[in-house]
Amino acid sequence: MGRKRSTKPTSFDIAYLAGVSQPTVSRALRGSKAVSLATRQRIEAIAQELHYSVDKNASSLRSQRSNTLALLFFEDPTPDGANINPFFLSMLGSITRATANRGLDLLISFQKMEDDWHVRYQDSHRADGLILLGYGDYTLYESRLNKLVASGTDFVRWGSVHDDNIGAVVGSDNFGAGRLAGEHLLSKGRRRIAFLGQADEHYPEFAERYRGLCAALDEAGVAIDPVLQRNALSSEDDGRAAVQALVSAACSFDAIFAASDLIAIGALRALAETGKRVPQDVALIGFDDIPAASLTSPPLTTISQDLKSGGERLVESLLASFEDRAQPSAVIPARLMVRGSTGA
Repeated sequence: MGRKRSTKPTSFDIAYLAGVSQPTVSRALRGSKAVSLATRQRIEAIAQELHYSVDKNASSLRSQRSNTLALLFFEDPTPDGANINPFFLSMLGSITRATANRGLDLLISFQKMEDDWHVRYQDSHRADGLILLGYGDYTLYESRLNKLVASGTDFVRWGSVHDDNIGAVVGSDNFGAGRLAGEHLLSKGRRRIAFLGQADEHYPEFAERYRGLCAALDEAGVAIDPVLQRNALSSEDDGRAAVQALVSAACSFDAIFAASDLIAIGALRALAETGKRVPQDVALIGFDDIPAASLTSPPLTTISQDLKSGGERLVESLLASFEDRAQPSAVIPARLMVRGSTGA
């Protein structure tokens, strides 16, 4: 005899009709990759047919979870004073979609690095886990991450992926992207390639981009000149100042690889001020493909990071920690967007 359903459908009704366990239904409706795609689609179809909706309050009481993730932006200097890197604003859309597709809420917060954000969120229980975007000086950020690990806080972050990561990390293939930028500039006949970005342990993503550039130069038999590496943080002012320093030091250069688009836009302005034409005299590549990159004159050749995959992997990695599954780090390929600043 078939199972008699109550007036309001439950996850047990769906489990009965789908021929699976109730926990499998719960995981499937959360979008868990632990459930096969075919099973997930069957469960979703039955849920839709029954007009079933997740009771978030009941689910939270059973699991002691809030069904809310916290997305923390960290300050980054910007010309408009918003202090949020436009690249991370672009990624916000993919993270929001990924959480919504899994029936989760997203709490968005802007944090200053000096604040005790690591204490506030682990003690308040306002969110089940943290997604961290941006960090400034990694050597300062690292101590906060270690405290999150020690407290058992679930978190995932966007950044530089290494074997000895603190927690799970999702990030672009910065080394591969740096090599891609170098190979493109070399193919244009450029040999004196400057790198604008602080390339040390304080900014590991920038450092990997520089290492990738150096690898491309080395493979092409082009000497690496340390004088052509100039420190710059991710701001237009820093990009402008770095180019001015190169010109003042009478450094010979015919190309620039900037560690971010903001640095590249500042560099573009400084080159115009010093009478250097882009791309005729100096070819220029940025990194991030922010919306402004295609609006410069000439449009900026840049490295595009996969925002959709990045947002999905961040959310999935965090959910994996809730479900006691492996929480793998992920390296996402980046691609070159060729525009006018390198002679497209």
